[in-house]
Amino acid sequence: MDLCDKTLPALHPLLATPSYDRAALRRSIVHIGVGAFHRAHQLVYLDALARGGNSEWGETGVGLVSDSMKGALLPQDRLYTVVERASGHEAATVVGAMSDYLFAPDDPRAVLGRLAHAETRIVTLTITGDGYNLDANGDFDDSGATVRAEALRLERPTTWFGFLVAALARRRTAGLGGFTVLSCDNLANSGAAAESAVVGFAQMVDHTLARWIRRHVSFPNGMVDRITPVPGTAAPQLVSQRFGLVDRAPVLTEPFRQWVIEDSFAAGRPPLEDVGVELVADVAPHKLMKSRLLNGTHSAMAYLGHLAGHRTTAQMAADPIMRDYLARLMRDEIAPLLPPIPGVDLGTYRSTVLDRLGNENISDDLSRLAARGSTKVPAYLLPSLVESRRAGVPNPLLILAVAAWFRYLRGHDLAGEPIDVADVRRDELVPLALAGGTDPGPLLGLRSVMGSLGDDLWVRSEISRALRDLERLGVHGAVRMRLSASRDAVLRPRLSDEKEGSRIS
Repeated sequence: MDLCDKTLPALHPLLATPSYDRAALRRSIVHIGVGAFHRAHQLVYLDALARGGNSEWGETGVGLVSDSMKGALLPQDRLYTVVERASGHEAATVVGAMSDYLFAPDDPRAVLGRLAHAETRIVTLTITGDGYNLDANGDFDDSGATVRAEALRLERPTTWFGFLVAALARRRTAGLGGFTVLSCDNLANSGAAAESAVVGFAQMVDHTLARWIRRHVSFPNGMVDRITPVPGTAAPQLVSQRFGLVDRAPVLTEPFRQWVIEDSFAAGRPPLEDVGVELVADVAPHKLMKSRLLNGTHSAMAYLGHLAGHRTTAQMAADPIMRDYLARLMRDEIAPLLPPIPGVDLGTYRSTVLDRLGNENISDDLSRLAARGSTKVPAYLLPSLVESRRAGVPNPLLILAVAAWFRYLRGHDLAGEPIDVADVRRDELVPLALAGGTDPGPLLGLRSVMGSLGDDLWVRSEISRALRDLERLGVHGAVRMRLSASRDAVLRPRLSDEKEGSRIS
């Protein structure tokens, strides 16, 4: 049967359906960017609040670009199914916390009205890490013609920051306060990124409005974590087969989920701690742990795994040599550089990450993880390499991961099969990788991506050696060599033996 409000009472008994009055939910939250991750993560927490009797925190979802969610969610009354899967575990929940859904190109005035409404207290975002229109310094980029044009017609916005600034201008005029802007994107400092975008655009419109926003709007930092592959056709098929349900927007995900938020809200907040969210004074250590151990490991496995012939995370994690590589990478080269986090055992966290990556029921495509490498590698992988150089500790496994990315960027694998390099800087990166071959110099010289690593002669030499080993020994041979020799002094950086000019300052 079709999923909708009318069919809820007749759904399969194994489906956990909303037990609350959906019509009674207050639309206190607006979320921009209703993708699979948001539906498997933040909305699940809001649904849990509603199931616990709290009707104050319903959500209005907003789409800005694609109308796919409009076509999927509206016919089924904004209901959808979340299926958690792991070995020996499967649980399905129909989530009902989305009170409304608006597609901005259809009715921008409705979106502005909802954002400016006194009932709206929090605006959350999942717009991807590339969606903040920031320059290399993290400042708002006001040079684009489209952005300049939008600043001149504030009442007809098209960007997420244009909608927020226009709505906040209305709220100021109406004597209302601001709201909280909570980015749920995977950025090192998501709160600062959101603030830079909103305040930076507001300064183009009205300096006094920008000052008002700084005083009345909060931009808390946050850390989100739940592996959620792109649904594709597998999710609707599984829901149909298991539960006899036609759902146009189901998501498959893992049982694990985590949300850590800086407790800084401008207009009140839901009691998220009641449903497992951690509210803390400082999110930075949690984000650092997650970005280095999970996202950094994701990047390493994406490039090495693809070159080794694997196509999914589960295939990579099931390969004994590669699994050993991932475990040693986290244990020996990434975790020792992390600060302690109260209440967190890094050994347990590492084991959890490895188990999650090996979950064959929620296997992710390595091609998806490999996409946007020019953004992900500098954010998740290179910081550990830089810190290992400063600390003078061994890093052969990190070096190999970076070399694998460089090799991947040539656009063909070790067997000569083509690779579709999905990156906004593809036209810049691929020619540099091809020109360098086993010499990483051309790519290392790209300071906007590699930073000061290009000045480190030892790093250049070791990446070159790793590139040659990949060609000569293949992925497994290169990995075996570094696993067996990771404690060998030949592979250790000896800062005392280097020239001062090759050190990273």
